[in-house]
Amino acid sequence: MAALLLHMRETTRFLSRGGVFAWIGLVLLAAIVLVALFAPLIAPYDPLEQDIVNRLLPPSPEFWLGTDSYGSDVLSRIIYGARISLFVGLISILIAMTIGTALGVLSGYIGGRFDAFVMAVVDLMLSFPSLLLGMLVAAVLGASLENLIIAIAITEIAPFVRLARAPTLVLKEQEFVQAARSVGCGHGRIMRVHILPNLISEILVMGSLWMATAIRTEASLSFIGLGVKPPIATWGGMIREGFENILEAWWLAVFPSVFVFLTVLALNLIGDGLRDATDPKLRQRD
Repeated sequence: MAALLLHMRETTRFLSRGGVFAWIGLVLLAAIVLVALFAPLIAPYDPLEQDIVNRLLPPSPEFWLGTDSYGSDVLSRIIYGARISLFVGLISILIAMTIGTALGVLSGYIGGRFDAFVMAVVDLMLSFPSLLLGMLVAAVLGASLENLIIAIAITEIAPFVRLARAPTLVLKEQEFVQAARSVGCGHGRIMRVHILPNLISEILVMGSLWMATAIRTEASLSFIGLGVKPPIATWGGMIREGFENILEAWWLAVFPSVFVFLTVLALNLIGDGLRDATDPKLRQRD
């Protein structure tokens, strides 16, 4: 925990000195998160309310972003859809990060046949494009929020395994690890106390970047009907409906796409800033 707090303080220090774009991403993401958290107070209408009389209305003072084919307010559905996208992205990455990091550290530390088996499975998973693998898993499990999270988490486990394994191979041969062994520390304690803290900053950096990938995957799976079932508002589902009505109602696809773009952009800016902040070369210049 002390090592994590130290990394966080160092990251904040570096970001405050040169990470302008990272702070822009942080502010943008914070705004999106606040909108999602306070959706019941911000949304002008009920996202599930339908009014056929007002269907497919263009943006206007009454409906700022127009209405969809059922007469529902697009702005309200986008605001509530942010909850689904952020929740799915966060939970799926946390699951993938936990499982992938644990497997990567175990694989690198134990080595031998176990390492060869784990890496063979990882190589097999990485041979599939992440979206295709997510489609396969989601199609097998069925369309629901829980299955969507599982499908995305499975697609993101393999990169975390590789990310954690490579430095573990080096760290386990370092003198401080050998010293821990010599005083009787168990393998579990060595991995938990001496190896994992040296990986956590890089894991967190890549987690922020891959959360953006998870949100894109969620939108893509929802777009093809493998996400959360209607009428629950999701950005991917709204884009799919907009695509079906693109010639007569352009706003249905454009505005949800803009919010997906802004969220992914914010996460990428934060991830790039954290990566620069934890770069050893930049630390030496400081």
